[in-house]
Amino acid sequence: MEELPKPPRLAARGGLWLRSGGVVLHLGVEVDFRAARKAHPAFVCASYGALVAKLRATGIEVRDDHEVPGVERCHIDDVFGNRIELIADR
Repeated sequence: MEELPKPPRLAARGGLWLRSGGVVLHLGVEVDFRAARKAHPAFVCASYGALVAKLRATGIEVRDDHEVPGVERCHIDDVFGNRIELIADR
């Protein structure tokens, strides 16, 4: 995802804005922030294999998960340490 510049008044609050194609994601951080290691969002990905290959190529740790039979998925961490699940679109 590409990082978008935030307006100066909002940038002072921290967090970041990201865009990929038509999807825009705003992430904020609390002062007493603690990364979510269990609770997490999951994204269904149309080009799962290509995405995982690109993440690995850029040095992002990808943790494959084979716990759900017949589902290709993995977990990564965002820049704040939160878990994110990626699921292959079948």
